Amino acid sequence: MKSLFKTGNTFKLILLMAMVMLTTLQSKGQQLKPAVSGYAPANGLKVYYEVYGAGKPLVLLHGAFMTIATNWGELIPELAKTRKVIAIEMQGHGHTPYSDRKLNQVTLASDVEAVLNYLKVDSADVVGYSMGGTIAYQFATQSAKRVNKLVIISSTYKSTGWLPEVNNAFKGLKPEMLSNTPMKTAYDAVAPDKTKWTNFLTQMIAYANVPFDMGDDKLAKITSPVLIIAGDNDGLDKIELIRTYRLLGGDKFADMGAMPKAQLAIVPAQGHVSLMMQTKTILAYLDGFLK
Repeated sequence: MKSLFKTGNTFKLILLMAMVMLTTLQSKGQQLKPAVSGYAPANGLKVYYEVYGAGKPLVLLHGAFMTIATNWGELIPELAKTRKVIAIEMQGHGHTPYSDRKLNQVTLASDVEAVLNYLKVDSADVVGYSMGGTIAYQFATQSAKRVNKLVIISSTYKSTGWLPEVNNAFKGLKPEMLSNTPMKTAYDAVAPDKTKWTNFLTQMIAYANVPFDMGDDKLAKITSPVLIIAGDNDGLDKIELIRTYRLLGGDKFADMGAMPKAQLAIVPAQGHVSLMMQTKTILAYLDGFLK
């Protein structure tokens, strides 16, 4: 932990907030046990999933370094009252084993499709947070017919959608800085091979430092209704966020015509991590959009 405090202020703040989030959500715990859980074969990997409730399928894609429980633990019990919730843990996260397979958005989105194929789900609503939101964007562009409605929480389809300080935050990160943290505790609790912690972090840091851009043209072709939820100070460049909203068909004068298929919710006084802790607020937006 001491090495953590020697890093830059932005990076230190991001990590500290993430640790608070992990500790808070872990202490509250997940209230439901999955009706079904297991591993789906996906592009040479076994991807872990959990299924809750019954109804129209709803896929949840977590953020970087997180698990189903730490990201969605408080939302799943409510969502599962009316929906068949399918929560997925991506490569190296949670119960899904570490793999030397290179991380990229296309492969991870293909993993999501493989899980749906395994579960015999033709299409679903998809909700992604942070890294999971990026994968959700990619999934919607390469597997458009599989996505009914799309919810993106504090995420972007290109690295320049983040403020420069966010993109710079991971440049000084070293795996040893995260030893003896709640992140390591969460990893050890469910990882199939705890010796892969350093390998996992090294892979994730490399992934986070690779610039990406899915392309405005591809984003504009998304036909699914999209809800974007962001904190007013969550690290997203809000000028780019408005551009994204417009590419998806939003920012219209609805009083002079039909309401656009894209929606935008900016939650005041929230950062990237604290936004995900606003369970009631996020649930209200999801209920209104996904009904």
